[in-house]
Amino acid sequence: MYQIVPATVGDVGLSAMRQCTPPKKKRVDRQGRRMIIAGLIGAALVIVAVASWCYYSASLSKADLLKTELLDLSKEGFVIHNQAGAVIFRMSFRSGSLDLDSCSKEGRILSCSRSGAGNLNFFIETVKPKDTVMCYRVRWEELEAYRAVEHAMSYNGSHWYGGAETWSQHWPIVFAGNQEPKPFITSDIYSNRQAFGGILERYWLSSNATAIKINDSVPFHLGWDENSKTLRFQARYDNSPYKSDPGQPLRAELSYRVCVGYDVTSIHKYMVRRYFNKPNKVPSEAVFRQPIWSTWALHKTAVNQEKVLTYASEIKKHGFNWSHLELDDRYTSGYGEFEFDREKFPNASDMFQKLRDDGFKVTLWTHPFVNYNSTNFGVGVERGLFVREPSGELPALIRWWNGIGGILDFTNPETRDWYASHLRILKNKYGIASFKFDAGETSYLPQQFSTLMPLQDPSVFTRRYTEMAIPFNDRAELRSGYQSQNISCFFRIIDRDSLWGYDLGLKSIIPTVLTISILGYQFILPDMIGGNAYPNRTEGHQGLPDRELYIRWLELSAFMPAMQFSIPPWVYDDEVVEIAKKFTALHETLVAPRVLELASEVLDTGDPIIRPLWWIATDDEASYKIDSQFLIGDDLMVAPVLEPGKQERDIYLPAGRWRSYKGEHFDKGPIHLTDYPVDLDEIAYFVWSG
Repeated sequence: MYQIVPATVGDVGLSAMRQCTPPKKKRVDRQGRRMIIAGLIGAALVIVAVASWCYYSASLSKADLLKTELLDLSKEGFVIHNQAGAVIFRMSFRSGSLDLDSCSKEGRILSCSRSGAGNLNFFIETVKPKDTVMCYRVRWEELEAYRAVEHAMSYNGSHWYGGAETWSQHWPIVFAGNQEPKPFITSDIYSNRQAFGGILERYWLSSNATAIKINDSVPFHLGWDENSKTLRFQARYDNSPYKSDPGQPLRAELSYRVCVGYDVTSIHKYMVRRYFNKPNKVPSEAVFRQPIWSTWALHKTAVNQEKVLTYASEIKKHGFNWSHLELDDRYTSGYGEFEFDREKFPNASDMFQKLRDDGFKVTLWTHPFVNYNSTNFGVGVERGLFVREPSGELPALIRWWNGIGGILDFTNPETRDWYASHLRILKNKYGIASFKFDAGETSYLPQQFSTLMPLQDPSVFTRRYTEMAIPFNDRAELRSGYQSQNISCFFRIIDRDSLWGYDLGLKSIIPTVLTISILGYQFILPDMIGGNAYPNRTEGHQGLPDRELYIRWLELSAFMPAMQFSIPPWVYDDEVVEIAKKFTALHETLVAPRVLELASEVLDTGDPIIRPLWWIATDDEASYKIDSQFLIGDDLMVAPVLEPGKQERDIYLPAGRWRSYKGEHFDKGPIHLTDYPVDLDEIAYFVWSG
């Protein structure tokens, strides 16, 4: 029960509450309010500072994560620095931006799993194979089928070399206009001026001492943009001649290596030793020393027995030497035949015996085509020797410069045996020394085709064709090559026109020879002296190359690894004959011995025989742009006259001591010799003297 007690002091009853009045609130003065506000602001600033520090720390951590050695990765691409901190290589990602939150770093590998376009496999691995070289393995693989991968390499601020033979050849490379990425495959640039050439490798070299090598497995397309100064490297299977592994999804992968060295020469030497095939023997010494004489430019397809014997007789009569005589197109009754046309060559055996008695070795022209009207076309269809349509049921008909027919499938062992056996029969029956293997470019395959052994990269067809020359490699000649540096044959640059300029003319020879030398092909034929005298592509009179053009071409050829005549000097006049004798003798006594020394070194090093000036002057900016001079080895520099109507030229001598062919000494350097006199019967050359 409740007990009621009286209220005491401190108890508040109802009456007490009624009588009580609340106390007045104490006012906070202005100073106090300011202190409270200051405290609140200070607390907020502390919170912001802590958050900023955390964000900054995270950014530093992410920035550190995206660095590896001299490479910085961002979502848009990557850059590579040299030891001084300058950017020497820049690559941007055109197929999507990386999601940096998906990136991680483990040891020397940066990897990411997402881009703005979806999931992917991406990594950059740093490899340091030697103290002076740093390499970066880059791989971007899309996980969604049919999606292309594209990276864009900036070429601004440096000079680039390599890639492929082209119709308009320059040194360094000139990327004109804008080109959407197209298949980087071997092609006949004489029939398609916009294509890549018959000798081609996925390799480029920069004056900034950087090199890039695209992996063999990539369905590689190359484009460029002159405005942004970029090369576009693209991997795709859609609308492309490349094929993926059977049964595998069509997921494109772009993978490559970028290597950085101390200087351009040393990084190139590293790349060649690491990634290029090398020949296993030096071809015939005679071909390096004495000229080849071909029937092609002189007689074209009108060649016959009488003309061959007369040509050989004239060579001897005018006192020239020779390595061999090359019997070119149209000695058979049909394309795809392997026997002599009896109307044109009524007694081929006697002809060859006469040539042997006169000291001539003979090589024959051959090719991979069998025209539909050839007796061997039915044989090829019945035995399955041809490249086929995609279904594999029927042979694929193709058009080439001499008609329509099938193209032999050199992935098929039976085709290889059939073709090689016919060449051996010719060799044994007539005492043939070797063969000139024409064509072989991928561009002669149909757009859609099948081969016995599937070709993921169409250019492997070129490789298979070049292998057919191996049994005859002592004097064999090829005009196409892909990963074929170990085929120990002479590689001929594509047919030259009888013109002065860069478009397959005289000026194109040095840039083309330097380019394929950088690609690892060192036993080079610079095509026929004076060009091929094709109608509408010849500067001259009565179907002959211009006399001055012929002489200047002859002089340049004398300083190439091998010389090749077709249009003979005596169709001009006695002076041209004497100039030709002078330079064939100079080639044999001065050039060939040095070339043969260098040729033996190629087997071990792969180093060029014909070298650019920057090879010995890597810190000389001027040397990177000179396309009308070259070196044989490190100690013989050549400066031909390549302009009509000129008997002088400007010459650049890199630093060092040089002795001219006239006996002059130049001890300072580098030196520009302005309007240096060079008579019509001369070529300027200089020997390193220490």
